[in-house]
Amino acid sequence: QVHLMESGGDLVQPGGSLRLDCTATGDISSIANFGWYRETPGKPRQFVALTFNDGRINYATSVEGRFSMSSDRTKGTSSLQMNNLRPDDTAVYYCNAGVNGRFVWGQGTQVTVSL
Repeated sequence: QVHLMESGGDLVQPGGSLRLDCTATGDISSIANFGWYRETPGKPRQFVALTFNDGRINYATSVEGRFSMSSDRTKGTSSLQMNNLRPDDTAVYYCNAGVNGRFVWGQGTQVTVSL
């Protein structure tokens, strides 16, 4: 069984940066890939970034060029570096892992971009 925990969420001004971290515990050898998603009240959870097994990383159009994802499956860790943050990046950010054909989610971490 795999458990995920996110950290790093905070209040930041527009144009600022934050780094989110995700740490997996349990059977980390069963993790196939990592992803990041975000959610705002009243809207569906939104894709942010995803790693593929061949090392490619796919980003949502809205964050491409501003966010950078890295992962290390052997260590069970993933990070999301967010630069040039905008108010519409405000959301709860969730780490996601593909484990044995299903998705495991963390509890989320709040990112608020505001003056």
